[in-house]
Amino acid sequence: MIKNCMILLAFVFISQSLTAQKNITVEDIYRGEFRTQGLQSLASLNNGTEYLVLNYNRDRTQTIDKYSYKTGEKVATLVNSADINLPIRDYILSDDEKQMMIISESNQIFRRSSYDKVHILNLETNKLTSLSDDLVRSPSFSPDGTKVAYVFENNLYYKDLASGAVIQATDDGVTNALINGVTDWVYEEEFAFVKAYEWSPNSEQIAFISFDESEVPEFSMDVYGNELYQKPYVFKYPKAGEKNAVVALHLFTLATGSRKEVSMGRNEEFYIARIKYSPNGKLAAQLLNRHQNVLNFFYVNPDGKASVAFTETDAAYVDVTDDLTFLEDGSFLWTSEKDNWRHIYLYDANGKEKRQITSGNWDVTSYYGYDTKSKRIYYQSTEDGSINRGIYSISLKAKKKKKLSSQIGTNRASFSKNFTYYINTYSSATTPPVYTLNNAKDGEKVREIKNNNDLKLKLNDYQVAQKEFSTININGNDLNMWTMKPNDFDPNKEYPLFMTQYSGPGSQSVANSWYGANDFWYSMLANEGYVVVCVDGRGTGYKGADFKKITQKELGKYEVEDQIAAAKKLGAMNYIDANRLGIWGWSYGGFMSSNCLFKGNETFSMAIAVAPVTNWRFYDSIYTERYMTTPQENASGYDENSPINHVDKLKGKFLLIHGSADDNVHVQNTMRMVEALVQANKQFDWAIYPDKNHGIYGGNTRVHLYNKMTNFIKENL
Repeated sequence: MIKNCMILLAFVFISQSLTAQKNITVEDIYRGEFRTQGLQSLASLNNGTEYLVLNYNRDRTQTIDKYSYKTGEKVATLVNSADINLPIRDYILSDDEKQMMIISESNQIFRRSSYDKVHILNLETNKLTSLSDDLVRSPSFSPDGTKVAYVFENNLYYKDLASGAVIQATDDGVTNALINGVTDWVYEEEFAFVKAYEWSPNSEQIAFISFDESEVPEFSMDVYGNELYQKPYVFKYPKAGEKNAVVALHLFTLATGSRKEVSMGRNEEFYIARIKYSPNGKLAAQLLNRHQNVLNFFYVNPDGKASVAFTETDAAYVDVTDDLTFLEDGSFLWTSEKDNWRHIYLYDANGKEKRQITSGNWDVTSYYGYDTKSKRIYYQSTEDGSINRGIYSISLKAKKKKKLSSQIGTNRASFSKNFTYYINTYSSATTPPVYTLNNAKDGEKVREIKNNNDLKLKLNDYQVAQKEFSTININGNDLNMWTMKPNDFDPNKEYPLFMTQYSGPGSQSVANSWYGANDFWYSMLANEGYVVVCVDGRGTGYKGADFKKITQKELGKYEVEDQIAAAKKLGAMNYIDANRLGIWGWSYGGFMSSNCLFKGNETFSMAIAVAPVTNWRFYDSIYTERYMTTPQENASGYDENSPINHVDKLKGKFLLIHGSADDNVHVQNTMRMVEALVQANKQFDWAIYPDKNHGIYGGNTRVHLYNKMTNFIKENL
């Protein structure tokens, strides 16, 4: 039964009749009419009281300007693009803040990677030099600021800034065969990092990972462009159960120019998910087995000797994070779900657990850092409820916890280097983002930096549907849910139901935060006569590891059962037309919406799937096997829950959409699904967006896409 006590989150509008307001259009949304104002990316300086911002000026110049945290006033301009005769796309500051990398050109490769043109600016002498004549990858200063390492053509290099000498650390890199110092496609996408090397604290060694992908199968896709002939794009992509790159950890010693492979003592296949140096010069390496349910935390000495400090295991999988923080004595902070909730732990320098810092039936959702002066840890958590986020601090002794955020909703923090201040970003379903400067000690607001009150005023001219947050009991679980109804909702009428979801492992779609572009689309649909609902079913995040990991080895089973059951329960309500139930999703959500329409053919009458996985055998090894193991081990788990194997059940209306240049979820998924539907003699609609990747955007693409989906909904639901 749906809980009666809903938290109704309502917009406060200037008094106007609904007839004076206009409904939102797709063009309004995806051409940026409701875009929020944000803060430009800032870099905190070592003094903790000032920060840098890259500003784009009206005269088409770029400046890197210094500001005071306390006043918000500009203190100085460090660099002006007009003075150095280079555009400034991004910058990286050395640890001692005496030198700066200027990135003047950046060409994207995949989601997180790029080829960059880099110059080095000495901030003391104003001397500007080119790092390389070539576009390079993942440049970084040595800790002492005297050198810069980078990757070019799959080999690792470094440049001595004093002499100008360039030293090539590796020479065996080959495109689509062996990579040194940056990650392959699947690591970049699923372990979320690109720079696969680290400087030692004394700047005397570089630890790096190599990827031998010579036996990894290749995937190719055509890029059509504007030429007479299309061009094939070929790259290494390990699908579930196929061969991965063979990884190895190496140490390069600058003084001798020698390279040594570190023996990890492992005979079975493994992933190197993270590397990071401790202050004492030891390298910490996190190794996962291929199933990703055993994580070994290795220490590697400068001489290359490796040993396991501790091991973490899980019946399902161990999540990898960037939360590892070393303290001055070599002890470290670590987050883990080993008590069913993600919490912070303190380990000694040898890898022995000393104490659990945070505890309770809630998750630490972001770890912000440790202040050595106050000996306090700063973090974000779900202590205000799983759909909310609050900011907290706690002592290293797990005492004197303080709540720093004051408003219920979504709070995010960005701390100054010495933890004097933090910038809090607050939003909720009724409040667009507000940026404030706060004291880290007690959370007290120093000043408001920016708000989005102009957007709130603009929205007074539009019909904006409210989000009603509640829970719905499905299959014995109280699932988080939001509902949007037409502003002129009449409980005595019947409305079609349109469900949205993502449902992927650990994800969250029901959150008390400001509207994204899709939320305005849902509002538009609501005010055109639909009840729109989102339910986070089993397998989603922030309700404990057991709730999240119940889908292990059966992706698409419990999540689909929950969506179908929720649709049935909602369809039984007096104001819902049970014969007009639709669902949609993108990526994992498209996998889900396809499954719901096929398996729930007596419940759903319509579905839209955008860029869906249609068979987990087609998706990458790291993501898929984390949850499913391999197809060789778990064939039934793959086949029974992949929608391509249930096309014969299709009864309703189905729209299938994909971008032809999707390097992530390959258009192969849609093409194979199309063939299966054709052979099952099932009628459906589909669309391919040429040369568009997983995001399907660029130019007028999003407007076209969402108008297509809107028209399909209106015609079929």
